[in-house]
Amino acid sequence: MDGTRTSHDIKQYPDTEVQKNRVLTLEEWQEKWVTRKIAFHQEQGHQLLKKHLDTFLKGESGLRVFFPLCGKAVEMKWFADRGHSVVGVEISELAIREFFTEQNLSYSEEPIMEIPGAKVFKSSSGNISLYCCNLFDLPRTNIGKFDRIWDRGALVAVNPGDHKRYADVMLSLRRKGFHYLLVVVSYDPTKHIGPPFFVPDAEIKRLFGSVCNIHCLEQVDAFEERHKSWGIDYMVEKLYLFTEK
Repeated sequence: MDGTRTSHDIKQYPDTEVQKNRVLTLEEWQEKWVTRKIAFHQEQGHQLLKKHLDTFLKGESGLRVFFPLCGKAVEMKWFADRGHSVVGVEISELAIREFFTEQNLSYSEEPIMEIPGAKVFKSSSGNISLYCCNLFDLPRTNIGKFDRIWDRGALVAVNPGDHKRYADVMLSLRRKGFHYLLVVVSYDPTKHIGPPFFVPDAEIKRLFGSVCNIHCLEQVDAFEERHKSWGIDYMVEKLYLFTEK
């Protein structure tokens, strides 16, 4: 695995186990949207994605791009506007409806027959489909394979005990020649219980290393004033690119 290392990496926490049994329910995630505890949403989109977009897209057109735990990510509109087909999954119906409203897109909704109670919301133009369901139920649908996966705020939101299950779903969605961009955060997990959860290099390698080449494209200081209330004094954001081995 390449990429520069920080002093925070070298000090590998023996206490990464502290978050191991942390569990947030789907209801708790839905409640975050209702109570507007959504500081993770980035209205301007993700700057590292903007910076590395060409590396990610490789100049290809008509790609299928998957957004796990998509929220109302504005980047979905970016890709659709560039002629790509976007599919997202999100447990909060509120987040999905806000996406279409805020992006001024008309849409339709229909039940997902394979998953009781679930729905899919589709833009009228047909190039954005957002599934409102549990990510782990998604393989029951005929969702197909993807050329690109943009994972920002998804792996770090999944309960640590579900990491392997999550990675298996992601890897089952890849098409030949896929590119998978992953953003994770690094901080002292003994000081903040998560989410976002701390995902160390070794965990990324364990989850994806057997089938993917893993490159750390960049790491940046992501510490903000609001993070002080978490009890931490630094946060590093890392961008990884996974490609076919």
